[in-house]
Parts: sequence; C-alpha cells; structure tokens
Amino acid sequence: MKLRQLTRRVTQLAEPHFAASGLKTTQYALLSHVVKLGPLSPGTLARRMELDASTLTRNLQPLVAGGWVEQLPGEDGRSRLVQATPAGIAKRAEMQADWKRAQLSINATLGDERVLRLHALLDECMALMR
Repeated sequence: MKLRQLTRRVTQLAEPHFAASGLKTTQYALLSHVVKLGPLSPGTLARRMELDASTLTRNLQPLVAGGWVEQLPGEDGRSRLVQATPAGIAKRAEMQADWKRAQLSINATLGDERVLRLHALLDECMALMR
C-alpha cells in the first residue's frame, strides 16, 4: 500500500511537467522504450517493461492513435511488430526536457542521497521478485 501511495504521489508531481505534451508519464515511458528497442514484438516489449500484455495493449492504443507508434506485420501472419514513427521519435525528443524537469523537481523534493538509496532498494526488490 505504501509503495502504491508513493508511486501515485510521484505521478502527481510529475504529470504537470507533461501537461503541454498531451501524454502521460506512462505513455512517455512506453514511447521511450519503443524508440530505444523497436521494432519489436508486443510480447517482447511487455517482457522488457515488465507489463502484462493487456496493459501494454491498452497503453499502446493512444500512441498508435496519435501517430507516434505504428504496428507492422511480423514474420508470419499471426505476429506483428511495434515501432516508433518519425513523429514518435520527435515527440520523445521534445519530451525529454519535460522528463528531466520532472525528475529534477522530484529529486529536489526528496534529496539526491534519498533518491539514490530508493533506486538501489527498488532494484534490489525487483531482482528478488523476478
């Protein structure tokens, strides 16, 4: 419960930095992964982001509708690939400054030392839970 409260609060503090972009922090994170990793299958993307398939599909929809991500045919008729469009690559580049401002704001609130400890603890917990 405490972890959910913290993540909601971090989102509340970060979202205003993204307001002008029209994307939420979760959508920016997804777009960033697609830009960095794509083209790739939705299943691979879900595993890399540690998301379930239905969450990934739901979160991809606005990015596809916005023209930032496209779905392409895969190796066979049943598979598909996801990749960023040129507009998506530009959108991510535009939003990187927003992300940096949000991160610096949260770091200033928590303090750099605490943020480093939090990252280390989160990495440790994620490794133990895999």
